[in-house]
Amino acid sequence: MWVLRILTVLTPMLASVFASAETLTVIQRSIADEKAVFATVESISVVPARSRIGGTVAQLHVREGDAVTRGQAIAVVGDDKLVLQMKSLDAQIQALQAQADQAQIDFDRIEGLVERGTLPRVKLDEAHTALNVAQNGLRAKTAERAVIQQQLNEGQVLAPQDGRVLKRLVAVGSVMLPGDPVAMIAQQDFKLRLRIPERHARSLRAGDRIRVEGTELSEEPVKWGVIDLVYPQIEEGRVIADAKVEGLGEYFVGDRLRVWISGAKRPAFVIPSTYVRTRFGIDYVELLRGDGTIEVPVQRGRDDPTPDLPDGLEILSGIRAGDRLVKP
Repeated sequence: MWVLRILTVLTPMLASVFASAETLTVIQRSIADEKAVFATVESISVVPARSRIGGTVAQLHVREGDAVTRGQAIAVVGDDKLVLQMKSLDAQIQALQAQADQAQIDFDRIEGLVERGTLPRVKLDEAHTALNVAQNGLRAKTAERAVIQQQLNEGQVLAPQDGRVLKRLVAVGSVMLPGDPVAMIAQQDFKLRLRIPERHARSLRAGDRIRVEGTELSEEPVKWGVIDLVYPQIEEGRVIADAKVEGLGEYFVGDRLRVWISGAKRPAFVIPSTYVRTRFGIDYVELLRGDGTIEVPVQRGRDDPTPDLPDGLEILSGIRAGDRLVKP
């Protein structure tokens, strides 16, 4: 008799406990039937840093793997002929400067004599013409020297964009012609290039999400990316697609990663893995039945993490739509 009294007292208490427990209603959802493919880390663009003048490589400031910024000098190409031309022009400029100074002195002297009436005005015009000729010759040589100076400045090979040096193509002392590449620069904004068998790529579209195994990228368990371009040409039975994934900036170009893509959609039951309890190799979930719970064995499927359900787990059998699960 006392047992019935105890149960009568405990039943409302247990009911309130189960009512306050964390529950989940099972619903059928459409999930992606993922396929594993390999992708390579590649740069959006790889461009050469070229020499603008011919000459000999005098200095190299970078090596493979160095990070560079746009406009950074990565090498210096020197040409001895330009240095000799600069010295010749400097001497000519000094001579023309002396002539211009003398022409200015003559003009000032003749101008004073003309004002006093000692010389006719035609002499002043001749002196003014000689001064203009001397000054214009000086400006012409100065401009010619500026051209040679610009050519010397163009001996600096500049990085065309921010990125990383993939390959250095020359050594100090190498002879260069105008336009010869000095180094290959990979733009730092890396991407993933996927090569997908065409039977798996029929439903692939730009904007689809992909999942990258985070153990190779960082300490995060899962990394997500988005396909931004699917190339229309099939090469050797494979479709090429590019995807953007955050955190690829420090990767080696050409590194291979395993990527999961969506091949098709299918219905399934996906619940958080925290609702599943494993005992002696058998998986169980707790179903809410009336005022209590019962344990039901289930068959575990594959992990199905999504951005809104990072610990998602597919359940193949044992539950159905509408069941209310209680978190252990």
